[in-house]
Amino acid sequence: MSHLFEPLKLRDTLIPNRVWVSPMCQYSAHNGVPNDWHLVHLGQFALGGAGLVIAEATAVVPEGRISPADAGLWNDEQASAWRRITDFLRAHGAVPAIQLAHAGRKASTAVPWEGEHTVPETEGGWPTVSSTNQPFGSLAAPRALTTDEVAALPEHFAAAARRAETAGFDVVELHFAHGYLAHQFYSPLVNDRTDRYGGSFDNRVRLLLEITEAVRQVWPAHRPLFARISATDWVEGGWTGDDSIRLARLLADRGVDLIDTSSGGAVPDARIPVRPGYQVPFARQIRTEARVPTGAVGLITAPEQAEEIIASGSADAVLLGRAMLRDPHWPLHAADRLRAGNLWPKPYERARLN
Repeated sequence: MSHLFEPLKLRDTLIPNRVWVSPMCQYSAHNGVPNDWHLVHLGQFALGGAGLVIAEATAVVPEGRISPADAGLWNDEQASAWRRITDFLRAHGAVPAIQLAHAGRKASTAVPWEGEHTVPETEGGWPTVSSTNQPFGSLAAPRALTTDEVAALPEHFAAAARRAETAGFDVVELHFAHGYLAHQFYSPLVNDRTDRYGGSFDNRVRLLLEITEAVRQVWPAHRPLFARISATDWVEGGWTGDDSIRLARLLADRGVDLIDTSSGGAVPDARIPVRPGYQVPFARQIRTEARVPTGAVGLITAPEQAEEIIASGSADAVLLGRAMLRDPHWPLHAADRLRAGNLWPKPYERARLN
């Protein structure tokens, strides 16, 4: 029996296997409303056998979008459009999930194929906000949020979570990673505040905990809540794996059921040792030391690699992005390959995967 294709139950939600689709921005929405593109993009993964499909980073307020073409969940029109997609995913065997996000100082950017720059207000962009007034790389400098404005953010996430239920999602993931707004608060490389949201570890994670509490209060108790974090900044003096263990425990205490373990994104000059499965050790560390279920993500491409991650106890699920784009039927093909008895890589392959 392949561990990769065992079901996983979180709260009352039974996810049929451990192959999950990572949220991937599509830059194809209009006024935050998903459309046929999103139906086809996400629907193909359900047809391909994925156990859980997470929709792209979806903004909780208009100014929280990474680009003007990002999806949102700040109004009822968007929730209604998402419902058609979640109905399709569920009808074809996948659990529908959504990632709620605010991009902070990395918002109002051009779509990737137009280059990395801030979209001016005259072209549909908007002023950005952050924990700081310092810019990310060459992007426009943000305005530092006031203390009262920070305290109001959790309700925006909670309102989006209510709409996520109306839209038919079974899982909500809070996007606390990749240098977006929440990460701009907990990373000591970015947060230069002197109020109750800055300085100490407890102050820097305060916003994350307040968001989690607000969402958990309105999100049905029988449905899972995930959080994606950047487990390290990959920069001396930045956020560390040990910090992530501490944060994971605090999030779990407030009702988070799984930590989706990514890394990086806080600052543009980080040197990240990218290789197959390079973030898996962080997922394993959090799972082992914080005793919280985790998802592993990052250059997971081979069925044997994914099987080993689950079988070894490094994570409870694998989240695939590029591999699923290349082959939307990756789960079905992986199941065939593992069913044939090729469950474990040869010794030289094992060394390469580790």
